[in-house]
Amino acid sequence: MTQTIPKATKSKQSGEIRVIGGLWRGRKLPVVDVEGLRPTPNRLKEMLFNWLSTKLVDAHCLDLFCGSGSLGIEAASRGAAQVTLLDLNPVVAKQMQQNLHKIKSPKLQFLQKDVLAFLAKNPQAMDLIFIDPPFHQNILPQCLALIHQNGWLKVGGYLYIESESELHIDVLNIPSNWRLHKQKTSGQVCCSLFVHEKTA
Repeated sequence: MTQTIPKATKSKQSGEIRVIGGLWRGRKLPVVDVEGLRPTPNRLKEMLFNWLSTKLVDAHCLDLFCGSGSLGIEAASRGAAQVTLLDLNPVVAKQMQQNLHKIKSPKLQFLQKDVLAFLAKNPQAMDLIFIDPPFHQNILPQCLALIHQNGWLKVGGYLYIESESELHIDVLNIPSNWRLHKQKTSGQVCCSLFVHEKTA
């Protein structure tokens, strides 16, 4: 998760992410030290991909505010057909481009773009969307509205949200045909998985 442009342009490595399943299992990739970047912990990532275990093969995915790219890369490793990762931060973008160059997979595409501007144009229905926006910036409701209004999520598709634990789901105006499928709160993070059901 990042969106805010950092004050400094110089990056430094602050750690690494590890792919925990699939084709690139065990692969480690560096993560830059950028304010607000918080890769999904492995225990939560394992939980999420257990929830999604039968939904990934040949899926088309979006990873919004991708930060380290941990979720999108994991999805591709586990069988997704195509994953588009977005983040505006130039320091993050440089590291993502280097990491994807190492992986060398046509299934992964990174775009350095503003997420809200991207969602406002040229929608393509997706099987799975990951959204991990900056906390305490009120961006999530805008993202969800654009995803719903512009038809970014297929009927039968899944939407995963990481939000601050104190943010109550009722304030997000979740569409009535997005059913909460799974939810888990861990520390300061709430993980919610919705499925887009067909309307009556």
